[in-house]
This record gives sequence, structure tokens and C-alpha cells, in this order.
Amino acid sequence: MSKKLIYLTSFVFVLGFAAGIANAELVGYWKFDEGSGNVAYDLSDYANDGAINGDPKWGVGKIGAALEFDGSDDYVDCGNDPSLNINDKITVMAWVKTTSTAHGYFVSKGTAWDETGHYAIGQEYNVPLTFQLEIAGSGGTVELDSNIAVNDGQWHHIVGVYDDPDVKVYVDGVEENTMTGASSLTDSTAGGLTIGQRSGGNIIGGIIDEVRIYNRALTEPEILAAMEGGEGFPYALGPNPADGSYYEDTWTNVSWQPGDFALSHDVYFGDNFDNVNNGAEGTFLGNQTSTYFIVGFPGFAFPDGLVPGTSYYWRIDEVNDAEPNSPWKGNVWNFTVPPRIAYNPIPADSAESIDTSAQLSWTGGFSTKLHTIYFGDNFDEVNNAAGGFPQADATYSPGTLELAKTYYWRIDEFDAVTTHKGDVWSFTTQGAVGSPNPANGDVDVTQTPILSWSAGIYADSHQVYLGTDKQAVKNADAASPEYKGSGNLGSESYDPGKLEWDTTYYWRIDEANNANADSPWKGNIWSFKTANFLIVDDFESYNDLDPADPASNRIFNAWLDGFDNPAVNGSVVGNANPPFAEQTIVHNGNQSMPLAYDNAVGKSEATSVLTSNSDWTEKNVDTLTIWFRGDTDNAAETLYVALNDSAVVTNDNPDASQAAAWTAWDIDLMRFADQGVNLANVNSITLGLGNRSNPVAGGSGIMYFDDIRLYAP
Repeated sequence: MSKKLIYLTSFVFVLGFAAGIANAELVGYWKFDEGSGNVAYDLSDYANDGAINGDPKWGVGKIGAALEFDGSDDYVDCGNDPSLNINDKITVMAWVKTTSTAHGYFVSKGTAWDETGHYAIGQEYNVPLTFQLEIAGSGGTVELDSNIAVNDGQWHHIVGVYDDPDVKVYVDGVEENTMTGASSLTDSTAGGLTIGQRSGGNIIGGIIDEVRIYNRALTEPEILAAMEGGEGFPYALGPNPADGSYYEDTWTNVSWQPGDFALSHDVYFGDNFDNVNNGAEGTFLGNQTSTYFIVGFPGFAFPDGLVPGTSYYWRIDEVNDAEPNSPWKGNVWNFTVPPRIAYNPIPADSAESIDTSAQLSWTGGFSTKLHTIYFGDNFDEVNNAAGGFPQADATYSPGTLELAKTYYWRIDEFDAVTTHKGDVWSFTTQGAVGSPNPANGDVDVTQTPILSWSAGIYADSHQVYLGTDKQAVKNADAASPEYKGSGNLGSESYDPGKLEWDTTYYWRIDEANNANADSPWKGNIWSFKTANFLIVDDFESYNDLDPADPASNRIFNAWLDGFDNPAVNGSVVGNANPPFAEQTIVHNGNQSMPLAYDNAVGKSEATSVLTSNSDWTEKNVDTLTIWFRGDTDNAAETLYVALNDSAVVTNDNPDASQAAAWTAWDIDLMRFADQGVNLANVNSITLGLGNRSNPVAGGSGIMYFDDIRLYAP
């Protein structure tokens, strides 16, 4: 640990760990300049407005107004929006003024000291300033300490920054302490974000102002600018209408909060994201000094009015010709004028395992006055129905439903002039065939998948349908080419063989039971899209089932390590306890492969025998990509990959094992072919650390591997 300067605080900045990547932007900004009311508005894009609890007092802040908390029951609840569940770089800052000696928190996200992640700025009982990093899954912490206190009744600006792998704490613009080597964050999904306390307790008294949270690491100049007058964020923010919102009118006065350095604003608006993002012809509305503009009104952009059912995109670039970094290109925001038909059905369209006492609801279409509901168990009947009775409420109770049955429903909307026929939605009640794997809508699926599902409660057999034409699969019967055969209860899987690259497939499982008069039960249409690359291993198929179970597929049985021969191979694949595949530190999907190495014996490696995708000339693939991640505490060891237990390629970075972030290793396949490997018949792949040809005693550590793929040019 190091210390540049000792000046101020006794507070805590806590972070939890895991893999992931977030966009660099402001996700929360509470200025507390309202001066009255029970809401603290968030000026970021995400509208994480805070509900004021207790009775904090509005007063004079460091910049404008602020909130004063009594340390008893005052706090602000800003909710648990996904934008606040940060799992990569982060900056948390606030102006605080307190004399409290309590163990409390100025800003806190999550429930501390669990394995779901947590970040916070606070102070502890007479404890030096501590920036604590909570390690998911272990409960361990890394601490960054100081001897300074901020509870002297003066204003202090406190900042915590995580800039993978560096952790820093600033007080009044001074870097108070720093450390290197922290792991990355875990999504802080448990517990919302609160100001003035930690979720569930640790309330603090004092005045809090200018709270900001970024899912990026701010630089020192930006931190200093934020501290001095609240400036430092150069981009436009606070879009109105809110980003991603529905706006029910055909014209609007669009507005925003200016960036801190802007003297004027370049305005872009249109109905196509790419055009607005790229500033295509027709989207630039001009440069202006005001922070609003009108659209959808005669004499302005889109003079004929905004069109229901259309999404509109806009961008504000902030301009200051005296600044060398100007203009600052803004995010592309959007809002949607609702369609004239009903939308947002609950249950969602094609939902499964719905309770038999479900209540239906929806959002009414644009300018809707009345709704007409059609409901049944036959698509065509519901689609063609007419003459229903309208109602005012956007809810419907269908009564007690049958188990394992698919229902269809349609909402027609009347806007006092015209009736607009709605889409036909569907849902399936509990007990039907479900849990498709690949999941419905999955992309980048291997070309050699094993399709599986869970059986319905009444089934004793099933029929499989698969094809690339959705309508054909939907209408198929046992005489159709989409019919792939049948199976008995207990064999809920199907091997379709080799599928095409980059192709969407549709599939359906019908279930039957000759002893049940309602049989057969026609299944829903599911889909997945195959990858435009070959998947060698994405580590998603491994499980923790007992070896006696025919479906058991433990990761260390597929990747053979040195567990049974530690005298010559120091590797151990998998976690010590279930889940054996890593489910927190992942690059993509849900799992990666942990490989512990101990090169006291010279080398550590694990080998997988390929049972599919062994032809590495298919589609002219020419690059092997391996994603890996290490840790700064690992011993530096050479990373290598071997094919067919012969040809070896080593990573160019001798310290690759110490990479604390996910890193792509791209390898030209000719490097293996030049060593005699027949790329049309690759039967094994080995990942290792050390010198394979000339083992030398070395150190130990743990590596993670994910997404081993083959790409075509």
C-alpha cells in the first residue's frame, strides 16, 4: 500500500467481485437541488430517482441545496435498477459534512458482507479511512487504510475509484491511498442503493450533497473538476423524455441538462439509431445555445407529427470551441411513441409455467379509451374472433386455467374513432413441456447442440420437430420433413447432428399419453441461432451431477488434469466444491474453467479430447481464439496451447498468468500446421503453464479459461 498525502476521512468504500464489462457513463447523479418535496431526482440517463424516507431537512449544500440527515431514520432509497449493479470500473463520489462518530454509510449499494457484491462510502467507529474490497464467494476483503477523519464538521469531497486492477481513494481532490491487484466486481444485485444508510441499517447523520456514481473510472482532472463547483462531466445528461421511455403524444419539447463545459449544443434527431449515431444527412438539426428543441409540430422537425409505434433517437454533442476536447459526442437516447395496439402483455408473450390462477394485464395503445378481450385455447379462433364487449380496465381474469395447456389472447383497442386489432399472444400454464436448452432465443449456439427439455406432467412420450422455417415447424405433423422422430418419457433430448453456421432454427416438442383424452399436447415454438464461428468449448455444458447419473458431465472428466499424477503435472481443473465449473469469474455465458497450477513439478496442463468440431479447416477457419484470465498474485509462468499432444504455441507475454482482466489470445492456425498438425483432424487440445518441452520448477496460481473458438477470415 502507498500513501501520497494524509489529510481527511474515516470512511469505507466497499466493492464486491466478479467478471463483466459495463459501459463508461454516469449511472446516478443526485444534486439535491430540489429544495423541497419527497423525491431526490436522478439527473443521469437512468432516472434512479430517490424516495426520501424519514424527515431529512432541505438546507444549504456545498453546491446549491442539500439534504441533512438526522442519523436516526433519515435516508434516500434510490431503488435497485440494473444500471446500479456495476460489475467493472466504478467511481462513487459525494460532498459530506458531518460530526457523526457512528458506523454509517453516506452512499451504499447492496447488502454488505454477503457474496452478492457491495459498494459503499461510509465511516466506521473510530477506524481509519478504509476502502474495502469484498471478494465474492470467500468473504475475504482487501483494505486500503488512512488515519484521517472527515467528521470534523467541515465539507469534504470523498471519492472511491476502482480502475481494474487499481483501487484509489480521494479526499478533497487528493489521492489519499492506492493499491494494485484487486480482482473485478460482483454484480451488486441484492439490496438497493441508499443515501444516508446501508440497506437495512448503519444510518449516518450529517449533510450530503452532489452524489454521483459512474460505471467508469474518473481521472484526477475529472475528479478535481467535479469537486470544484460540481463541474467535470462534459456530456449532456438528464434527457427528457427519459431514455428508453414511452411518450404518449405526437409532438414533444425535448430537453436535457447541459454538460459542465458546454457553451452550445449540436442536436441530432431521427427515427434510425445508426443514422443518429453516425450523424447521417438529415439528422443534424443545427447548433444552438438553448437546451431544448421541438419535434412533431408544424415549423419544426417532423412537422407532420410523431408516428405512433415509432421509436425516435436523439443525440446532443456538447460544444465549447475554447476546449481542445470539444465537441463531446453524447450518447444516443431514445423514446417511443406507443403503438395504437395494446403492448407489454403480462404474462409475456410465449411465457411458460404460468400459474393456473393468473391475472392478465397489458398497456393500452396510444389514445386508447376501451379494450376488447378475446381469450381461448385455439389460435385461429382467437385471431378471427369479433364482436366482443369492450371494457375500461386493462386487466382480465380468465378464471381457473387447466394445467399444461397453452392459451391465446388478443386485445383490440378503441381510441374513440377506430378499433385497432391487436396481436395474438400466448402463454402456457404449469406442467407443460418446458426448460428448452438451448434457451428460447439463444444466439451463438454451437453447430452440434444436443437439444433438451423438461417433460410435461401428463406425458409418456414426445415428438420432435425442427427446421429453419418457423411457420413450417408450427404447422408440421408426423408426415412433415420437420418431424424428427419420437421418444419415451425419460429421454428428453435430441441430437440434430451438424447444423449450418449462422442460421436460425425453430423447434417444437409435442407430448402425448394415449391414456389421456386430451393428448397430444402441441408445444410452443422455440428458436436458437447457431454461431458464425466454431465453438471448441464454451464450458456451458458442464454440470455437477453424480458420476452414476447418465447425464453427468463434470468439467474435470472432460479436461484431464494432473490430479491423479501430481508428480509430473501440477494442474487441477475445477473448483474444490460444486459448482465445479466457475460461475462468477466468466467471460461470456454462465461458466468458465478454473485451472489451478503448481509448477513445482515443472509444468501444469489440462487436455480435452475433441468429440466434435475436430475439422479445423471447415469454412476456412484460420484463427484459434482463447479467452483467459489470471491474477496479479499468480506466479509468472508461460502460457501455452498444444494440439494433438504435439504442436505447441506459447503466448508472447511471459507474464500472461498475471493478467487480471479477460484477455483474448488469437493464434494463426498455420503455426500448428507448420509443426505437422493435420488441421482436418484435430483430436485434442491442451492448455498449460510452464515449459512443456523442458520443464523447470516454478510457482503456482490459478487461471480461468473461456470461449475457445475458431474464426474464419
